[in-house]
Amino acid sequence: MADSAWIESMQEELHLFDRLDVWELVDRPLCKNVINMKWLWKNKRNEENTVIRSKSRLVAKGYAQKEGVDFEESFAPVARLEAVRLFIVYAAHKSFTVYEMNVKTAFLYDPLKEEVYVNEPDGFVDPYYPDKVYRLKKALYGLKQAPRAWYDELSNFLVSKGFSKCSIDPTLFITKHKGDILLVQIYVDDIIFGFTNPNLSKRIEKLMHSKFEMSMMGELKFFLGIQIHQSPCGIFINQAKYAQEILIKHGMTSCDSVGTPMATKHLDADLSAKPTEKHLTAVKRIFRYLKDTLHMGLWYPKDTGFELTAFSYSDHAGCLDSCKSTSGGIQFLGGDKLVSWSPKKQDYTSLSFAEVEYVSLSTCCAQVLWMRTQLTYYGFHFDKIPMYCDSNAAIAISYNPVQHSRTKHIDVRYHFIKEKVQKGIVELFFVETEYQLADLFPKALPEERFKYLVRRLGMRCLTPDEWEVLANESA
Repeated sequence: MADSAWIESMQEELHLFDRLDVWELVDRPLCKNVINMKWLWKNKRNEENTVIRSKSRLVAKGYAQKEGVDFEESFAPVARLEAVRLFIVYAAHKSFTVYEMNVKTAFLYDPLKEEVYVNEPDGFVDPYYPDKVYRLKKALYGLKQAPRAWYDELSNFLVSKGFSKCSIDPTLFITKHKGDILLVQIYVDDIIFGFTNPNLSKRIEKLMHSKFEMSMMGELKFFLGIQIHQSPCGIFINQAKYAQEILIKHGMTSCDSVGTPMATKHLDADLSAKPTEKHLTAVKRIFRYLKDTLHMGLWYPKDTGFELTAFSYSDHAGCLDSCKSTSGGIQFLGGDKLVSWSPKKQDYTSLSFAEVEYVSLSTCCAQVLWMRTQLTYYGFHFDKIPMYCDSNAAIAISYNPVQHSRTKHIDVRYHFIKEKVQKGIVELFFVETEYQLADLFPKALPEERFKYLVRRLGMRCLTPDEWEVLANESA
């Protein structure tokens, strides 16, 4: 590594360690696990692919750590994608802009509870003390406990500054000031935030800079693989960049497009263990669908309603191998802003279509309850939440406290929906299959039906040029 730019970059990293008091040089301890380190190098480039910075990072080889000796807790919560979408929908509802910031070398701020020792880094061994090691005071990238230590440090800091941590989503922090609200959602060292009063912008920036070295990224445009387009009339999210990368990777950029991702009565995922040529053709059909829908995404209009609604649907014995059914549940805010969806094969074989729909209702209700609790921190309190199902029998079972011979065998965990119905938390309504929006998820559909449901789910196809025109018209 003779390049002076890389040597300078590594020296800069070590100077940062000294400035943040990350470690101290000590005698090699007896009967202690000493972990090796390694250097990682990366060139940061601009849009023209020109190198703008050479970044070096010193990381620990955490795979050599022993649980119970070198670390205890390693789990760190991260934001769920539906929580991020809920955050964005709320921003659209309140007509405020979402911003992003990043904590530089986040893990180096976190004090360690355990005794952890590392060898001196290659190329930078102290010539006077070559046999000594470093005892870590702060966490390093690569350590098993580093993400947990960082989360605890950031969480404790925000709570100490007057933020409330959401009990059901520990990555959401909220503070209110004279009727205005400031929201912070974290994903490791990436932080998105928004506020109903622009004056709160300087407050959060000053607050974070007082403790951490921050990079203010400006308006949120890309987060967790999702492209976010914000305008005065609404927010549009899609994954056009990711879809384009998939097509390029598999050489499908010039393929003929199709109107649906799956042919009717065709199962792809169930045969992924032993794929053959026909299964490859079926997967390529998905890429052909992406070709024509690169810019398809979810449209969240501003200044619309915010009521919580849900649709639940299931097929019956759709899996030909196991005769198990697939449930589909979707949750909206404002009736037209899709936040959450969950197509999933049920884990046991049902005896009737009513039982299948009843189990699907319970699964959908569980997600509704999560969203309901999450929304209380945003200042919304929902009861009698409408859930739509196209099975009168399943609705009747949910309202009837009596155990019949045809329902007594159903696992007790699915019966909790009866309690929620009796308490008035959710309210079940029958909907004709023609208007069942969750019909899109459990099975493949004809093209006309598929496109109708896609439109009803609030999905739109907006190219960059079309989005720019829309944004300028509403400015």
